[in-house]
Amino acid sequence: MCVTSIVFMPHLRVSEAAALLGVSDDTVRRWIDAESIPTLKDSAGRLLVDGVDVAAFASRAAAPEDPTGVGRSARNRFTGIVTRVIADGVMAQVDLQCGPHRVVSLMSAEAVRELGLEPGSVATAVVKATTVIVETPAAKA
Repeated sequence: MCVTSIVFMPHLRVSEAAALLGVSDDTVRRWIDAESIPTLKDSAGRLLVDGVDVAAFASRAAAPEDPTGVGRSARNRFTGIVTRVIADGVMAQVDLQCGPHRVVSLMSAEAVRELGLEPGSVATAVVKATTVIVETPAAKA
């Protein structure tokens, strides 16, 4: 039995790469010029960047510094600004905007009061999970 391996190299338009990296199209174009990132053109003449190169830039990005200075085992930390707090009796919902990502936490209303969480506060969401679901876009027909 012969097994053939197919390697799919995703190519992204500059606007798609920019959206994934949370930067402007112009920033990606500057990186292409300054860093000599290889590009190619699609059949419509649009500039494309290899997804591997976009991933390399994403992995070089530095996350905002955690203002707490606390050491912890969880590696998934998202520092951002509190955009909404809904407290109802015992429980509360806290929404944070962490760069381009919205993170929602459910916690006790007591914890919200103790932490002084309110819109405009800077906070860090720490995620420690044994299950992380990864999805990909549906295949284009």
